[in-house]
Amino acid sequence: MARVFLDANVFLYAVGGEGPHRQPCRDLLQAVGDGGLEAVTNTEVLQEILHVRARRLGIKDAVVAVRAASDLVREVLPVRRDDVLEACKLLERHHGLGARDALHAAVMKNGSLHLLVSVDGDFAVLKEIKCLSPTDALGLTRQAGR
Repeated sequence: MARVFLDANVFLYAVGGEGPHRQPCRDLLQAVGDGGLEAVTNTEVLQEILHVRARRLGIKDAVVAVRAASDLVREVLPVRRDDVLEACKLLERHHGLGARDALHAAVMKNGSLHLLVSVDGDFAVLKEIKCLSPTDALGLTRQAGR
């Protein structure tokens, strides 16, 4: 079974308002919950969900969203010193990459993960990571079921 890292935007779009990414993100999270895909994330993703949801909808909503995301994935990877230092290296090499994206990529690299699910195209500059849309990631669950 494929092991994928879920970016914060997958969770945020799934619980957010109507839009083109909402249903594919919901479908993907449903597949993760059903055991069709092994998903992990990191503490920074949970922090980002907490921050965005608290700012937009309040603490109560943010807490519920973070707990749901944490319960859904198989593992929440820590962000360690080595990850932050690796993120710095990535930022020096890839000037268009954002700091949070670099941190996620560093956690993935240090955790030997190569598949990322995100609606963010900024990860395309990284050769060691394959970025999948939620719809493409759903295809992995169908392939595993064959």
